[in-house]
Amino acid sequence: MIHGQKVIVVLPAYKAAQTVKITYENIPMDVVDDVILVDDASDDDTVRIAQELGIKTFVHQVNRGYGGNQKTCYAQALAQGADIVVMLHPDYQYDPRLVTAMSAMIASGIYDCVLGSRILGNQTRSGGMPIYKYFANRMLTAFQNLMMGTKLSEFHTGYRAFSSKVLKSLPLEANSDDFVFDNQMLAQVAWHRFAMGEISCPTKYFPEASSINFKRSCIYGLGVLKTSVHFRLARMGLASKMEFENDQGRLSIPQND
Repeated sequence: MIHGQKVIVVLPAYKAAQTVKITYENIPMDVVDDVILVDDASDDDTVRIAQELGIKTFVHQVNRGYGGNQKTCYAQALAQGADIVVMLHPDYQYDPRLVTAMSAMIASGIYDCVLGSRILGNQTRSGGMPIYKYFANRMLTAFQNLMMGTKLSEFHTGYRAFSSKVLKSLPLEANSDDFVFDNQMLAQVAWHRFAMGEISCPTKYFPEASSINFKRSCIYGLGVLKTSVHFRLARMGLASKMEFENDQGRLSIPQND
């Protein structure tokens, strides 16, 4: 716990057998109360290894996609009474040791959402990010900041921490089950004017780290542009606000036995 607030780390896993152990072993358990892994129908040993490590594990019998995985992660964390939820990829691309700092930024009451930025600190390229992804990241982020009135260094990091208030307030179930879920979620955070902070996060790129291919990246980029334009038009009263204010789209939280 931090300042009396329960911290849960969620691991949205898909074929993470080679990296889940090292990721878990580097999570700062002195402040983390629980770790939850949701496996998205992997066909490797991710589930077996996670269970051997003692991680609370939930399994999708069919692949629901990256966004669908996160929905289960957040719902299960809230069911366990989390006050702060940190989403960490189990592929060891992001440094788990930053969980403490990210959680503390929320526990302080200053921020509702904290992002681990690969852009702050200027270590992105040295960490191995492909150059086309770097430039796409910078251009898309600049466009999103313009459309949404934000000033983030990066919208596309997969390392995020949220207060339970944020997770209970947003219509996350209405979002895509694909990769664009990440962007839709941050657009909803911005829409509700939750306070967003960032922390520099060195990132490693290596063969075992998860990554989407060029085609999926393009589909994701188009989804980002669509979400950003929709946000701007909705603010101007020229498009539906349901994507951001749909009360029926809130997470269904399982009953804790």
